[in-house]
Amino acid sequence: MENAIAAKAKKIDLLIREELNEDRLVIEIADDGIGMDDEVREKATDPFFTTRTSRRVGLGLSLMAQAAREAGGMLRIESELGKGTKVTATFQYSHIDRKPLGSMIETMTTLLLGNPELDISYSHQKEGKTYTLSSHALKERFKNRSLAGPEVIRWLKKHLREGLAQIGVQG
Repeated sequence: MENAIAAKAKKIDLLIREELNEDRLVIEIADDGIGMDDEVREKATDPFFTTRTSRRVGLGLSLMAQAAREAGGMLRIESELGKGTKVTATFQYSHIDRKPLGSMIETMTTLLLGNPELDISYSHQKEGKTYTLSSHALKERFKNRSLAGPEVIRWLKKHLREGLAQIGVQG
């Protein structure tokens, strides 16, 4: 998600699929940022390659690719210069080396409230059930209030916690 923001994306879609019957976890991040040409896309998972001028390493995609491989999965990058990028990471769900997903409540609260100018959508699927939330819906609900206000933060965390619990995901 940070790479999408750095790539000047205006729209970012996050999809998490917990496919227990297939023993698979899939994380997809799609954006409408600047995209990558074939040469940059091929080097994108090299930890010593980055397009940033502020530092000499790019660890995000490299670490995600390594985590996927260590858990019996893989990382795929689809990108077109000027049109955006889609990163898909797959993991064997039950693999002993699969890293935990972490708190999606805290992650999404930070992303949504910390980037109010972006159109962010989050969809989480597990065992045929889906929870979705978008920054558009959040802004519509609180259109005349600051998204950084305590009322919004409390509502958002409660909505995420209850929505994820309904599909069997602990936040």
